[in-house]
Amino acid sequence: MDRMATRFAACKAQGRAALITFVTAGDPTVAATPAILDALVAGGADIIELGMPFTDPMADGPAIELANLRSLGSGTKTAHIFAIAAGFRTRHPDTPLVLMGYANPMLVRGSDWFADQCKAAGVDGVICVDVPPEEDAELGPALRSAGIHLVRLATPTTDAKRLPAVLEGASGFLYHVSVAGITGKQQAAQANIDMAVQKLKAATNLPIAVGFGVRTPEQAAAIGRIADGVVVGSAIVDLVGSHGDAAAPFVQQFVAALSGALTANSRETAA
Repeated sequence: MDRMATRFAACKAQGRAALITFVTAGDPTVAATPAILDALVAGGADIIELGMPFTDPMADGPAIELANLRSLGSGTKTAHIFAIAAGFRTRHPDTPLVLMGYANPMLVRGSDWFADQCKAAGVDGVICVDVPPEEDAELGPALRSAGIHLVRLATPTTDAKRLPAVLEGASGFLYHVSVAGITGKQQAAQANIDMAVQKLKAATNLPIAVGFGVRTPEQAAAIGRIADGVVVGSAIVDLVGSHGDAAAPFVQQFVAALSGALTANSRETAA
């Protein structure tokens, strides 16, 4: 069963974009992470991105950098991440789960090992920020062999010449990074997002999800009118940073507001 395709199809049938939410595994602790993930689902998240903490998260802004430090400082290991993923899959058999991170933790034991662990834990997809398509001789083939989606990134600087390389071997969805910068600090002008999504939709049948800088229900709703998915990370991670082990209800409330904004979009369209 392809949970990712099923979820995007269900959202499309409802006339709305999918809500994709991000938190860092082990933030603030491994023990607290399952409740935070459950809160994302209870709030209405359609797809979950689970960040793999890393010492040099080059694409991430201050909020997620701090989440990485909190997680690593509490002793989070790769084995914990896969245990968290496996537990999530048991509790939420139908919600797609994507691991997002950097090459070193994914490849240090070999791409086949990582792909096998993903499959065993019920992970649906992987986003690897720092392995460009031109250098992906290991991770992508191993993931595809294990039936795991490799979600690729397109940015404002991905031109028509390079886009085919980005799309080759990509699956699940295409993640449009809406700003030429780091997570959480700024949002692109809506007109630029609209134009970018239209160009990407003309080049691929993959669902297009937009992230980086989406912090409010209003921003999510605006992006959801053009994109197939809206990714929210730093704003949720900030709540975890503020509330620690008690973050789950605050996370659920915020995610419910985001989900409600996307659902309201579908009612407006239907009307």
